[in-house]
Amino acid sequence: MSDSIFIGGGGEDYGVPQELKLGYANRHGLIAGATGTGKTVTLQILAEGFSAAGVPVFLSDVKGDLSGLAASGSETFKLHEPFMKRAETIGLDLQYDKFPVTFWDLFGDQGHPVRTTVAEMGPLLIARLLELTEAQEGVLNVAFRVADEEGLPLLDLKDLQSLLVWVGQHSRDLSLRYGNVATSSVGAIQRQLLTLENQGGAELFGEPALELSDMISTDTDGRGRINILASDKLMNAPKLYATFLLWLLSELFETLPEVGNPDKPKLVFFFDEAHLLFDDAPKALVDKVEQVARLIRSKGVGVFFITQNPADVPEDILGQLGNRVQHALRAFTGKDRKELKAAAETYRENPRFDTADAIRDVGTGEAVTSMLMDKGVPGIVERTLIRPPSSQLGSLTAAERAELIKTSHLAGKYETLLDRDSAFEMLTKRADEAAREAADAEAKEEELEEQEREHKKGRHYSGEKVERSTSRSRSSGKGWGDALTKVVVKELKGTTGRRIVRGILGGLFKGR
Repeated sequence: MSDSIFIGGGGEDYGVPQELKLGYANRHGLIAGATGTGKTVTLQILAEGFSAAGVPVFLSDVKGDLSGLAASGSETFKLHEPFMKRAETIGLDLQYDKFPVTFWDLFGDQGHPVRTTVAEMGPLLIARLLELTEAQEGVLNVAFRVADEEGLPLLDLKDLQSLLVWVGQHSRDLSLRYGNVATSSVGAIQRQLLTLENQGGAELFGEPALELSDMISTDTDGRGRINILASDKLMNAPKLYATFLLWLLSELFETLPEVGNPDKPKLVFFFDEAHLLFDDAPKALVDKVEQVARLIRSKGVGVFFITQNPADVPEDILGQLGNRVQHALRAFTGKDRKELKAAAETYRENPRFDTADAIRDVGTGEAVTSMLMDKGVPGIVERTLIRPPSSQLGSLTAAERAELIKTSHLAGKYETLLDRDSAFEMLTKRADEAAREAADAEAKEEELEEQEREHKKGRHYSGEKVERSTSRSRSSGKGWGDALTKVVVKELKGTTGRRIVRGILGGLFKGR
């Protein structure tokens, strides 16, 4: 088995063949270029190469055309002749083949449902997802703390919604313990949750939650499984898309053991439309992404960011991306020219050509590439003809995709939604018990009053002096409200102290 993935090459006008060494694939990478310049094909051939080397892959299919990885290329394809000509030019013996693919879909339409729980995502990522203010994020953190202390599992959106109702009802008491808990902030969070629910975000939260081992696997032939997340519909909610992928990345960091510098990655993660992750992101979140990108390499995970312009990726993160495939950038404005020049300056110069000119002039299916060499040294930048894919270029039919999902090794595991007792059910039960206790207390009070009235009647007919009853004034303040208060106090005192485990970006209280 080869220790590298062939990217492409060319004749005299291009330079030495370009290969991605598997031992440096966990040093991360970048695939950039304007729309229509060939980024999708580059992603496809990298996914094929990793799979053939036994490395599982996760990627998002934004345009819906990466499903072709599950089908073999064909001589009847209209680009067959150009593909064969290019393969001959770059010295490639092109053999058509298909690869083991597992389809996933947050909405469950074009793949197996993929879910996590509210607790696993944690308050930081949910605040990012809901675009909360600092004050609102503080209230959300209080809600998560209360859930931890009260032993209330947060699994789906209705759990979080019911918890926020409870927080709003007890905002005065909670404010004394945790600082200001404004009911207006609770209301704002609830409105954002409603918006998320209307966008289909409720589908993300629930059980059975995703088991990462189902993604990090190989087929019977030892080839890495290519996990494809259907994202064409998901892209209508870009914050949901970016937050889910960031959660998945953080879960990989949290779950996988340290492996140092393996001969090949344990998993390669492709983050398409990477600019959505960083647009308007607070510095705290960008810092967390940088931390994960820097440390996850020791877990054997390689991360490739895919975007139109390298400037979309913060500089501190861009500096960690050692393997780069830069497709054409267009320079129509002064800002474009500055960004083109900045992109060229990040490469190790080649004396044979000007890097900025090459980035501007390369055609579709060509790229300016730089791969890490021995000892992790960046290679000299080269103009490269990207190799043709072995799998089908373009999407499967709906019937072909449905058949693969039906016969998948995971068929039936995630399709049935579970709804076990969690915060919603537990808070509902507490409210019902409090209401029953209040009703019982009121009934007892009425019974005592009736007995007292009967007693007074008896004394009146016997000629005894009857004094005015003060029982109602003595019972003032009691009844349903008093009973509910007693129940709440009892529950607060009876906290189990159990903590809910969350991922690194959401685990504010993990380890306590």
